[in-house]
Amino acid sequence: MHKTLIVTNDFPPRPGGIQAFLHNMALRLDPERLVVYASTWKRGRESAEATAAFDAEQPFTVVRDRTTMLLPTPAATRTAVGLLREHGCTSVWFGAAAPLGLMAPALRRAGAERLVATTHGHEAGWAQLPAARQLLRRIGEGTDTITYLGEYTRSRIAGALTPAAASRMVQLPPGVDEKTFHPGSGGDAVRARLGLTDRPVVVCVSRLVPRKGQDTLILAMPRILAAEPDAVLLIVGGGPYEKELRRLAVETRVADSVRFTGAVPWSELPAHFGAGDVFAMPCRTRRGGLDVEGLGIVYLEASATGLPVVAGDSGGAPDAVLDGETGWVVRGGSVEEAAERIAVLLGDAELRSRMGARGREWVEEKWRWDLLAEKLKALL
Repeated sequence: MHKTLIVTNDFPPRPGGIQAFLHNMALRLDPERLVVYASTWKRGRESAEATAAFDAEQPFTVVRDRTTMLLPTPAATRTAVGLLREHGCTSVWFGAAAPLGLMAPALRRAGAERLVATTHGHEAGWAQLPAARQLLRRIGEGTDTITYLGEYTRSRIAGALTPAAASRMVQLPPGVDEKTFHPGSGGDAVRARLGLTDRPVVVCVSRLVPRKGQDTLILAMPRILAAEPDAVLLIVGGGPYEKELRRLAVETRVADSVRFTGAVPWSELPAHFGAGDVFAMPCRTRRGGLDVEGLGIVYLEASATGLPVVAGDSGGAPDAVLDGETGWVVRGGSVEEAAERIAVLLGDAELRSRMGARGREWVEEKWRWDLLAEKLKALL
């Protein structure tokens, strides 16, 4: 019986977009034909208990390495080879190509017939660094297929591969659960709890790091408030940039019009998307192209919720927006462009409705998990 071994650092309960991507795909594969080999999220009794409880709830087998960072070391490779043989797996999916895809030759020798390596945003950065480029090249030669999120990441990564490996690349982006993210997701209750029922709301759901552009939104608020005096910016998420963002809101004198929720449980995220009238995350590229947005699944989750989106032009973010149809793409870091587009949307209910409806339609057409899982099954 054909079985698949997933080898990954990125798996819940560790939070993050890649983790959600892999878990959602895994749940749509045959659990009797799946084994997951993953790292441990955190050390400590409480974290160990949470991880064990999560693993026990899964319909498939999860094997945890004791390390918090799984690397293609001889010991980890031996474990992966052992699991492949023990469970009779004939295919391997590397949840992130770099660096775990370097295990591919050993797994091929152990009997793997199909090896698929998925890339996200960081491999596009690797492709710009000489030593890392060589590792990507080896991964391309050792696997049958390298997947990519969108045209931006494909073009960057392909340049580091041999022509043969580049020709075998296949698009495999993350999907959206359209049954979880939808217009009736509970946004009114969040608005009421936060005292925002009658106010125009710009929502941004993301980790608080400089690349995401929450600072651009705060700096845009004076212009937005000039057009819509009751508008409020709802910043959902936690992260290392929060203190700086709070300080910026005070300095810009818009603190009364900016709300920070802090980290929100995943189960409550759909309702927080639904609390907005407009979704905005004007992400930007940083560190000479090493820090870029791989895709921006939050734009698609917002579209599924029925919101128009304002996205930055970093990396693959424009791939998650039909510019002029589901929202707009602005120059990352441009306060003026972000403010203008948001103000126009807040002032035009018919435009918001039309773009939100087109976004929902697009998600149902192209970005559903079940469609993408079928593509992965074919690759494996």
